[in-house]
Formats: sequence, C-alpha cells, structure tokens
Amino acid sequence: MFEIEKIRKDFPILEEKVYGKPLVYLDNGATMQRPLRVIDKMNEYYLKYNSNVHRGVHFLSNKCTDANEEARAEVRDFIGAASDKEIIFTRGTTESINLVAFSFGEAFIQSGDEILVTEMEHHANIVPWQMLCERKGAILKVLPFQDQGELDMARLEDLLTDRVKMVGVAYVSNVLGTVNPVKEIIDRAHAVGAKVLVDAAQAIQHIPIDVQELNCDFLVFSGHKIYGPTGVGVLYGKEKWLEQMPPWQGGGEMIKEVHFEKTTYNELPFKFEAGTPDFIGVIGLGEALRYVRQIGLDAIAAYEQHVLEYAMKQIRQIPGIRIFGEAEHKSSVISFALGEIHHSDTGILLDKMGIAVRTGQLCAEPVMQHYGVTGMVRASLAMYNTTEEIDQFCDALRKVAKMFRLA
Repeated sequence: MFEIEKIRKDFPILEEKVYGKPLVYLDNGATMQRPLRVIDKMNEYYLKYNSNVHRGVHFLSNKCTDANEEARAEVRDFIGAASDKEIIFTRGTTESINLVAFSFGEAFIQSGDEILVTEMEHHANIVPWQMLCERKGAILKVLPFQDQGELDMARLEDLLTDRVKMVGVAYVSNVLGTVNPVKEIIDRAHAVGAKVLVDAAQAIQHIPIDVQELNCDFLVFSGHKIYGPTGVGVLYGKEKWLEQMPPWQGGGEMIKEVHFEKTTYNELPFKFEAGTPDFIGVIGLGEALRYVRQIGLDAIAAYEQHVLEYAMKQIRQIPGIRIFGEAEHKSSVISFALGEIHHSDTGILLDKMGIAVRTGQLCAEPVMQHYGVTGMVRASLAMYNTTEEIDQFCDALRKVAKMFRLA
C-alpha cells in the first residue's frame, strides 16, 4: 500500500490554506515541494557545519566536503552512472544543457554539422543549440510530433543522417506529458555516430532511470524537480566525452596549476565545477534522493499513474475541455484549454478556489504554435497528490465553466 497520508505529512506546506481554501498544489512540473527532512538537513549544515568545500583542512570544511561528495555518490547510484567522475553539479537543467552545448560544441561541432531536437522541447533544450549553431555555422533540425502528442518516429530516419552530431530529446514532455521512446532514439542516433543528450527534468521524479542501460551520452535534471532545493542540478556525461570537452567556466577548483604562461585543468568532475558551489543545496539534493529511494520510484510511479488515469477520466467530463497530449505512454502532466476562456483567466479563477496550476506558454512556444494557441493551463502531479484533490480541481473547473456559460 502507498502510504499517501504519511507522505503528505512530510510536506507541511500542503496543510496551508489559500484564500481560506485548502491548498491543492498542481504546479509540480514547475517546482515540487520539499519534504521537511530535506529542509532540516540543509538547516543542520547551515547552522552547525557551514564552510567551503574542497578548500580547507579544518573540521567544518571536511564535514561539508564529505557530505557534498556523499551526495555525488547518491546521484551516481540513483541514475546508475559508472563513476563519480561522470556527475557534474550545476545550477539546474538549463545550465547543464548550456554547459554541454558550449563545451561539446567547442570540441566536436564544425560548420555544416547538424543538431537535432524535437518539436516538443522546453526552450532550455532549444535555445542553447541555436546559439551553438550560430557560433559554429551548424544547422538545427526538428523532429515533429503528431497531434496526439507522440513524436513522428517515421520521420526520424530521414532526419538522422551522418551529419547529425547531437540529438537533444526530452524524456518526458513538460507540456504534453508524453514519455518519449528515448532508448530507441539513442540507439538509432548512435548508429549514425550522433551523441544524445536526454533532458530528464520531467522524468527523474516519475520514472526509474539507468543511464548505462539507456546508453545516453548526457543526461540532465534539476534538484527542485525531485523534492530537492532550487539552484542545484546535475549533468551526467560519459567520462570519455567529458575528458575531451574543454572547461565551460574558469576559476577556482577547476584548475590544477595556474601560471601566467599556462593553466592546467583539474580532473573530472571538478574540471566543470568552477568557483564555490551551492554545497548546502547539493547536500539537500542528496537527502531528497535518499527520501525518494526510501519510498521507491517504482511505487511512486505506480501511484502517480493511478492518480493520472483518474484525473484524465474526470477532466474529460468537464464541459468545453480540450486536452493537449493524449499519448499512449504519458506521465503526470495534463495541459488543457477550457472553451475559449483565456488560460490566465482560468488559472486566476482556480487560484481563488485554492487550486495552484501553471498557465501560459509553459516555456515551449513551438508546442503552442503546433496547436495554434497562445497558451495552456497545466496541472502536474506529484506523489503527494490525491484523487480527492483531483475531485476538488474538477469541481473548481466546473464552476469556471459555469461562470462562462460552458456548462
């Protein structure tokens, strides 16, 4: 049995009220809430041990350094990486992708090479590659998706030529909830010599991931998407590629020796971690991953799928609803429009009833263009959401529909 009430007690914010109404938090795709033990762990290190990592010989510095590296090992085990050297701490998914786009681009991309992304990507997995193409004279290509929200895999063969050097693909779409066939894409990309970066920002918290089984070259995610702190993220990269890539930023920690004539760089993973890191945030991320592992991602995935299926069934009954993304393999995201009501109006009215959702272009303007809309409403689920909350959400939607005479 999934102990939902016990889990909800780990998140004090869920007991808050908004405008006098119980909070129903359905904006997990933007950021998840933190369990109390993550906050407590970070507070413990701020209050008792705070000191810079990898630099001191005293007790406090050693304590934080050890905890920082324990968190790296936790990430390694969580995603099945082969070595701590393959785990780079960043500020989040966006920074991780930018790091690869710059550093891999400097090492491996030349004029006329091609970068392939999908039509459903978050802006963070589009713009850095566009910037790389502008710098290097490379060409950006796009794998489209079909209206039900699934990639048009029949087009992949034509797009995947030996000129493609990198493929960027979301494991799960942040708008459509589609779980993409990333293993197939990776295998087919490798067959033509291309490397693959998997954006796992919307997958890491919902789906068990083993990077060695996937055989991806790079994988990125953010701590705040998996019950950890903001401002901390992860770049996984195969050691053989990271060794060949130049540093992205210069400064302390990423160096071995500095002379005015020449600087030599540190070994992995520190070559890509210039300056003082958010080591307390990293420690918080490690604690969040331990929390998730304790509950079990398989159990979380099964429970969330149950709530998602219940939500899809209930929301389809709302008058005037249009759901965007009904792929066969779908994770915990429901994006929709309610009649001709502006998405912001829907979101504001839901907020007044205690329901927190996301509205707008969802950092995926090409997806909006695909469906011919200016924005959407998105409800995104986490393991602490309940079917009772879905009922409250749907009741609130019916009230909005009635206000605009859709019912």
